[in-house]
Amino acid sequence: MDNIKRLSEEIRELKEKRKALILSHVYQRPEVQEVADLVGDSLELSRKAAETEAEVIVFCGVHFMAESAAILSPEKIVLLPEKKAGCPMSDMVDAEALRARKSKMPEAVVVCYVNTSAEVKAESDIACTSANAVSVVNSIPQDQPILFIPDKNLGTYVAGKAGRKNLTAWEGFCNTHDKLTLTDLLKARDEHPGAVILAHPECRPDVVDMADVVASTSGMLKFAGESSAQEFIICTEIGILHQFNKRYPGKKFYPVSNKLSCPNMKATTLEKVHRALVTMEPRITVPADIREKALSSLERMLAVK
Repeated sequence: MDNIKRLSEEIRELKEKRKALILSHVYQRPEVQEVADLVGDSLELSRKAAETEAEVIVFCGVHFMAESAAILSPEKIVLLPEKKAGCPMSDMVDAEALRARKSKMPEAVVVCYVNTSAEVKAESDIACTSANAVSVVNSIPQDQPILFIPDKNLGTYVAGKAGRKNLTAWEGFCNTHDKLTLTDLLKARDEHPGAVILAHPECRPDVVDMADVVASTSGMLKFAGESSAQEFIICTEIGILHQFNKRYPGKKFYPVSNKLSCPNMKATTLEKVHRALVTMEPRITVPADIREKALSSLERMLAVK
C-alpha cells in the first residue's frame, strides 16, 4: 500500500511537469484508475482528451485506444505505458484481410467497431461504439448490405436490434467476454436471485438474451445509478467493479464470473505509468495518410444522431 501511495504521488508530480493527462479505461487495475484524470470508455476518453490543453496523453488501456487518441489529437504526444497491451479481437481483422473481403462484397458498407486498428478504420466507411452501434447501423439505408467488423457477438446483437438480415458479421470475438457461458450466468443468477443482470453486447448471444439490460460500460454505470434496484450481476470485465462500488457504495455488484479478467487490460501497472512519464515512451503514432482516413470513419459516426 505504501508503494502504491508513493508511486501515485510521484506520478501526479510528473504529470504536472509534463503537462500530461492520464486516461484510464474502466477495465484497468483499481490503483491505475485512481491515479487517472479521466476514467471511462475508450473513445469517450479520447474525445474528452482532445478538448483539453494537455500536451501529453498517457493512455492506460490497449493499443487501439492509444491509436484513437493519436487520431483525434495529432498535435499531442500519446503514450501507452505497456507497449504489448494489445487486443486479440482487434487483431482478428487487418487491413489486407478487410480489403480482400471488400472485393467480394463491393456493395457493402463497412461498419467497424472502435476496437480495431487505425489501418482497419482507414479501410472502413463508418465506425461505431458498443453504445451507438445500433444507431449507426440504422443510419444506413435498409437495402444496403453491411459488413460489420470484427466482433460477431456485437454484430449479431446489432443485427437483431436493427432488424437487419443483410448484415454480415466478421468472425472475431473478445477473448474475455466470449469466455462467459450461459451456465456461468445461470449459476450467478441462482446465487443472487432478484439481482438485475447487466451484460455487455460483446457477450455470447445466449448470455445477452438472458440479460435484463444490455449496454456499453458507460451505459451500465449510468443504469446502475438511475435504477431503484439494489443488486446487480455484472457481465463484463471485472475491472469495472471498482467504478460501480466507488460510485454507488450503497448498492451491491456481483461479478458474473471472476474469469472475466482481461490480461491485456491488467498489464498496465503504476510502475509502467511512472516509467512512461519519466522516459516519454512508448509513444504511439499514426501515419498521416492513415490518420486522415481513419478520422473520416470516426467523424461519420459522430455525425449520426
